[in-house]
Amino acid sequence: MTPLSLDIVIVSYNTAPDLDRCLASIVAHPPVGLAHVFVVDNGSSDGSPELVRERYPAVDLIALSQNVGFGAANNVALTRSAATYVLLLNSDTIVPAGAIGRLLERLQATRAAVAGPRLVDDHGRGEVSFGRMLSPIGELRQQWRTWAASRDSAWARRYRGRLLAHEREVDWVSGACMLLVREAAVEAGLFDERYFLYEEDVDFCAALRAGGGRILFTPRPRVVHLRGRSVRRSGQVPTRHYDRSHLAFYEKHRPGWAAVLRWWMRVRGRNVR
Repeated sequence: MTPLSLDIVIVSYNTAPDLDRCLASIVAHPPVGLAHVFVVDNGSSDGSPELVRERYPAVDLIALSQNVGFGAANNVALTRSAATYVLLLNSDTIVPAGAIGRLLERLQATRAAVAGPRLVDDHGRGEVSFGRMLSPIGELRQQWRTWAASRDSAWARRYRGRLLAHEREVDWVSGACMLLVREAAVEAGLFDERYFLYEEDVDFCAALRAGGGRILFTPRPRVVHLRGRSVRRSGQVPTRHYDRSHLAFYEKHRPGWAAVLRWWMRVRGRNVR
């Protein structure tokens, strides 16, 4: 039997404190079969590359000269990886002991192409980190789910518990923590680099599903996601990047709706061209 091999890829841009915390959690509890940890730095100016070199010399640092975007940076590491499995992590995640192993067990048991865990905030509140393929109706449904699950009421806690309790096959899982079969990812063409930030995970999962791959959400493994911190720390302009990626997604997958979306953006004063 071929030995299990796993690589971890973390993309970072001006997120040194979060990156330090993420790497420390991996070093404290390395999963079985870990071959390489890649940090792809997107041209940071906050000392992130120096932090990795000084504190984590065993990490494979790929220091890019400029910010090429989330999907493109992941592709750089994926093309260098030779592992059977690759875990993609945001720099604003913290991985508890045993979480990666449990996630890998479920990926192997179900023969999925991708598996995503339950993402929780620093208070243990679950995030809606999976969903159906993007469409106008699907987006409204996802927005309602996310809003309802983020409330603090007793009703919201019950709803969140029911929504996140069961393992299921889904259309996509969040790229904040995504375990994948590397060979399947390569066959799917890796990440579409037209998405600089946002929607690249949904598009990537769609490509995997088109090739017969299954996408799994599994709630038992839990990974802490300090959501939004990486974008805030990096100085990115989230609305502009989101609008561009959103429109690119509809032009690729829902071309009949792309003109409507472009009109709606103009009405709201958000012309992405």
